[in-house]
Amino acid sequence: MSVDTNRPADVDGPARAESPDPTTTEHTAADPAESDGRSAPEPPPARGGMFAALANRNYRIYVSGSFVSNIGTWMQRVAQDWLVLELSGGSGLAVGITTGLQFLPMLLLSPWGGLIADRFDKRLVLKITQAWLALCAAVLGVLAITGVAATWHVYLIAFAFGLGTAFDNPARQAFVSEVAGQEHLPNAIGLNSAAFNAARIVGPAVAGLVIASFGSGWAILSNAVTYTAFIVALVLIDARTLTLSAPAVRGKRQIREGLAYVRRRPDLLLVMGTVFFVGTFGLNFQMTSALMAQQEFHKGAQEYGILGTIMAVGSLAGALLAARRRSTPRGRFVVGMALAFGVIEVVAGLMPSYLTYAAILPLLGLAALLTLTAANASVQMTVDPRLRGRVMALYMMVLMGGSPIGAPILGWVGEVFGARWTLIGGGALSTLGVLLCVALLARRQRLHLVPHLHAPHLSVERRAA
Repeated sequence: MSVDTNRPADVDGPARAESPDPTTTEHTAADPAESDGRSAPEPPPARGGMFAALANRNYRIYVSGSFVSNIGTWMQRVAQDWLVLELSGGSGLAVGITTGLQFLPMLLLSPWGGLIADRFDKRLVLKITQAWLALCAAVLGVLAITGVAATWHVYLIAFAFGLGTAFDNPARQAFVSEVAGQEHLPNAIGLNSAAFNAARIVGPAVAGLVIASFGSGWAILSNAVTYTAFIVALVLIDARTLTLSAPAVRGKRQIREGLAYVRRRPDLLLVMGTVFFVGTFGLNFQMTSALMAQQEFHKGAQEYGILGTIMAVGSLAGALLAARRRSTPRGRFVVGMALAFGVIEVVAGLMPSYLTYAAILPLLGLAALLTLTAANASVQMTVDPRLRGRVMALYMMVLMGGSPIGAPILGWVGEVFGARWTLIGGGALSTLGVLLCVALLARRQRLHLVPHLHAPHLSVERRAA
């Protein structure tokens, strides 16, 4: 799909600069000290190839600790969903409620988490949140091992996890730019995703073996131990060489300032709208794969864990492709990959057997990872550094905060209509939602989308006033 960038006349009055094309995230440079809705200047392309950011000692320490911690995180994600299925008698709704409760605090508290990330030492914030998450994992693991765990225990601890994540994610997202530096930020984002998905290959496979051999509780308890690796990494990072941004000064309406900044950036609105629908209805893989493995294909915990590993192979490939990118991703790339993801998810729901379902998962993981990595980079690379924590908090809120809405709905759909419909419905709703975002933004910006069927592509033309 090619897009002609004939941009419309300014819709906010002659005093403001021309509105950026909503199909791209490339902008003119803006003074980082200003928050008038313009983007931060794009850094020069990074040099050094796919692993350029690893030349930075701090980043090597950071990504190593994060990798170990993420192995434990993926072990717990698999084990927690399996534990809920065991405790609830195979209820898809119970799994959906657990997922929703875990992400509900992100919907409610992420703006405050972003403000704290902008105002305080991000490394200190991460030490506190990681310790809290380790405690939650330890409590749930012990409850499961001792045999006293009930479904309501999992609900409560999932919500407690969400509380920690609401403050952990904004600080973690903003801290990457301090560790890697602005020049290598696109590469660092790609490598972070690569490490995350490499852990996603190892974690579910190990979790399946541990669950089958010892039970869900030991897999969850392992996560509590792996959190210490990331805490140690934070301690070892040399604070003197961090690329620090000035902390936000205490004042009124600071959260509203971040919201206003995003509202004045049509490109950010498009990206955030896209990830909202993908995150709300499409990214429920742990729940949908658990339902497909147990109910549709009649498999056990080990086969379920293998599905997560297979999907992560595609995600890892996508992350490595993203790490090769040296410039800011365009918004149209984010939209295009999101649409591809939705279509592939629908196809996955139609697969007739365990083997065919497993075969399409790498492609689904690839599309999901390219969508999210491009969206993350397009926000991080163009945002005013002074507002990065708050804007990334909003990004994570719309990406993951929709799960309290989507997960219970899809869980209910799986229970009433069958596990396949969690994938078919999730993919279809993601696709329709992304198309709706494009249409609404085109209307707001007075753009007209013209399909050219003789040589298939879209052009964006100025609409007559």
